[in-house]
Amino acid sequence: MAMVIFLKLICFFLVIFPDAFALNFNLSSINQDDRYRSINITGDAYITSEGIQITPNERNVLGNNTGRATYVKPLHLWDKSSGNLTDFTTHFTFTIDSGGSRSYADGLAFFLAPLNSSLPVGAGGSGLGLRGGNMTENNTANPFVAVEFDTFPNSWDPSDTHVGIDINSMKSVTTAIWSNHITLGAVNDAWISYNATSMNLKVSFTCFPDNKTTQCSLNYVVDLRDYLPELVTFGFSAATGQLCEKNNVISWEFNSSLQVGIDPGKKKSKAALVIGLSAGLPALILVSTLFISYVLWKKKSKENQENYSHDLFMDNEFEKGSGPKKFTYKELAFATNNFDEEEKLGEGGFGGVYKGVASALLYLHEEWERCVVHRDIKSSNIMLDSSFNAKLGDFGLARLVDHEKGSQTTVLAGTMGYMAPECVITGKANKESDVYSFGMVALEIACGRRPINARAEEDQVRTVEWVWNLYGKGKLLEAADPKLGRDFDEEEIERLMVVALWCAHPDSNLRPSIRQVIHVLNFEAELPILPSNMPVPTYLSSPTVQNFYIDQGLHKQSSSYSFDTSNYCSNFSSSTGTSSPSALLLHTN
Repeated sequence: MAMVIFLKLICFFLVIFPDAFALNFNLSSINQDDRYRSINITGDAYITSEGIQITPNERNVLGNNTGRATYVKPLHLWDKSSGNLTDFTTHFTFTIDSGGSRSYADGLAFFLAPLNSSLPVGAGGSGLGLRGGNMTENNTANPFVAVEFDTFPNSWDPSDTHVGIDINSMKSVTTAIWSNHITLGAVNDAWISYNATSMNLKVSFTCFPDNKTTQCSLNYVVDLRDYLPELVTFGFSAATGQLCEKNNVISWEFNSSLQVGIDPGKKKSKAALVIGLSAGLPALILVSTLFISYVLWKKKSKENQENYSHDLFMDNEFEKGSGPKKFTYKELAFATNNFDEEEKLGEGGFGGVYKGVASALLYLHEEWERCVVHRDIKSSNIMLDSSFNAKLGDFGLARLVDHEKGSQTTVLAGTMGYMAPECVITGKANKESDVYSFGMVALEIACGRRPINARAEEDQVRTVEWVWNLYGKGKLLEAADPKLGRDFDEEEIERLMVVALWCAHPDSNLRPSIRQVIHVLNFEAELPILPSNMPVPTYLSSPTVQNFYIDQGLHKQSSSYSFDTSNYCSNFSSSTGTSSPSALLLHTN
């Protein structure tokens, strides 16, 4: 009861003395780490090491591309109770680059819109990802206020590239000619500010008249309350039609502060009540603190006991070859953002599966509060949709562990061929062993063959050893799936196989993190240089007949393996065969 009163008093103070709603951030160098943490992207937008690519810049990409990038938090634009507007300023650096071509379109915009705003369907480049249909109509159903950097003059535009302020229409309310270096890909700066008192929206931007760098500007007086709701989303939007250009945001800084007004009479009466309560507040805080500490201690003790008992139970079940890992409803809800449909990757016979292979491992290993070790990544646990996008499923052996503690697994579990060698010795799995399994799946996809192929020639039984041998001889592409013929991107499949070998390094300390894997697969980092010969793990001794047995029926599709480690024996399955279905990539953007 004391804790409830204490929390109510905290809320009471926040209501009595509200000051301002501030939103401030500085993304001085936008990169992949800002995805989800700071930036939401939709449409054709994506993030690279160079910044936010609002639209694809490759000239061979089909036209009519649109994209948006918005900040993850909304902006409190104005306060309904007081009518106050926010002051805000933003500064961003960007490039619009035609790659030397004099034919380009259509431009980039900074915009504010309602929270439910989305990309228009079937819009061309002239809408800049903000409007579809009649571009010049004042469409109040989908309101927005934007500053456009327009690179293609349409019939309603000035006759040259320009900067304009748009309100619910692509026909700007005011414009200024923009002398630019788009063919050279010059870096531009833009400053946009709004003064809540004067209601003046001001834009300053880099321009290059007569090849001289200077600063141009324009402004427009507008009451944003007439067009936009209290809470808005804000960020960048761009589009291309049949012509293309690179629309790239390199850095972004934003600052706002909304002053919230309070009725003077109400404030005085409530303040008197606060003074009356303040005499007993110190004692109440002390009692509440002690009570909260006791409750948290009891809760922690109960959780520790439950975890210990549950682990013993699950170890028993694993030894008997049954028993999926149990998760509480709270853990599942937290991991999936309260089962948000936007976090859903697909559905199978046993419900929804979340994220997607490499991206899934990044989320499970690094981005959630607890680290989730999957422990059974293999081809049969990966599903492909109609577009060959990979979905990771079957979390029956998964374990929750703290990031800093590593794995707490005590029973050997997994599938031979995909399981890291150190797991056999220690009986434990961790992020590094998941990465090893990922590498084996990547090799299987690239080579079209299982990790262990008993029907192959002697030096090709273990796929990883065979591929590593070819890598050392400079003949890596000979390992590519023969069913592909030569119908594949050599650089892409070579990168996939090198990353797979890196993941399958016998020394777990030399394997990459899943974040490093994604960077290399996305061509955002250089390929690692691996030893020409596959290293021999010095911590492993040669298996003996007593502790390592392979069923003589290796020629069959499935085989049984047994290991005796530290006074217990665990059985697990391995799938072998001569070939495996192939795909070109395990991870896609």
